[in-house]
Amino acid sequence: MFFQIVEILGTFAFAISGVLVALEKRMDVFGVLIIAFVTSVGGGTVRDILIGFTPVTWMVNMIYVYAILAATVFAIVFRKRIDYLRTSLFLFDTIGIGLYTVVGVEKGVAIGLHPIICISLGTITACFGGVIRDILCNEIPVIFRKEVYATACIVGGITYFLLRKLPIDNNVVFIISGSVVIIIRLIAVKFKISLPSLYKD
Repeated sequence: MFFQIVEILGTFAFAISGVLVALEKRMDVFGVLIIAFVTSVGGGTVRDILIGFTPVTWMVNMIYVYAILAATVFAIVFRKRIDYLRTSLFLFDTIGIGLYTVVGVEKGVAIGLHPIICISLGTITACFGGVIRDILCNEIPVIFRKEVYATACIVGGITYFLLRKLPIDNNVVFIISGSVVIIIRLIAVKFKISLPSLYKD
């Protein structure tokens, strides 16, 4: 139950980030809904296809679709209050990658995959919805820029496996690992920490 709650919260957060991008691009209602949808379930869909889990999660459990619709309505109705678009987008996107990283890692663990593959699945789950969103919105995906994004997911995944070696409740492992991703991303943006570029500015 806790696992599903985490995934639903991640879906909700990512859907809002998708809505904010679509609103910034001045899309119509249909466009906003599509961007919210692909942002929130794109990474999970790629993950499920890679591990052979079909039909993919959101197709067999309508609660994810309802969460996306609710998040879309919420973001549109309250857009004036969360209309500090850059700040709000960053916040919800960061929450989304933190939650989705541990969801993806756990999916890999559940079917007995190697920890490195599990961490890769967590990173894919967290990042690929945003990649699809940015491509559809004609933006260079954040993951391909200098920002600390996928790196935070990888560190969160490593934290997950380190904590599993300790006598800690699995729910606590989830919370701490997801929080590590969020904190790293926040710190990186706050102090302008980025990966080295191959090109000179």
